[in-house]
Amino acid sequence: MNKRGVLTVISGFSGAGKGTLVKELVRKYDYKLSVSATTRQPREGECDGKDYFFLTTEKFESMIENGQFFEWAKYVGNYYGTPREFVEQQLNEGNDVILEIEIQGALKMKEQFPDILLLFITPPNAEELKNRLVRRNTEDMETITKRLKRAEEEAEFMDRYDYIDINDDLDECVQNTHTLIQNYKAKTSNCADFIREMQAQLKKLNQ
Repeated sequence: MNKRGVLTVISGFSGAGKGTLVKELVRKYDYKLSVSATTRQPREGECDGKDYFFLTTEKFESMIENGQFFEWAKYVGNYYGTPREFVEQQLNEGNDVILEIEIQGALKMKEQFPDILLLFITPPNAEELKNRLVRRNTEDMETITKRLKRAEEEAEFMDRYDYIDINDDLDECVQNTHTLIQNYKAKTSNCADFIREMQAQLKKLNQ
């Protein structure tokens, strides 16, 4: 019914399982994953065009001036942003695109493009969030405490999202997210072309 794809923006607390969820959605349902651009140097094993588009500062700033980003921000001296061209191309081809970004960028995109779908991924409770951060065994308790404090701040924006998706069981969360995205495609605002076509056909039949 809807020929243009849906852009879904996924955010959530650190430790909520966003990355794993997105990988499963891409693997199981062939969603297209938007690749962000950055001016930071590639880390070991990262590939240009797959993990990020690695750009010079001059190139990035030129793209900002030319309006080539959906959203962009500067963190710890490096730029990060979402290039328009790839996303628009995929959506126009009818592909559903997933973008995993922080809350600041997600809300900025929603202001510019009200029809995008915002999903917030969260564990079932705060204690589970802490347990997951500890179980990752990648950071000391001081860093984990900072992440939990950041999560407290991020929770103030949860009601700005279209849906809350609780990641308690990964398989269920993947299925639920897929269902939410597919249902969102049937929203009247996402079916403008179909509505116009149906109206035109009925008008022609009744001439």
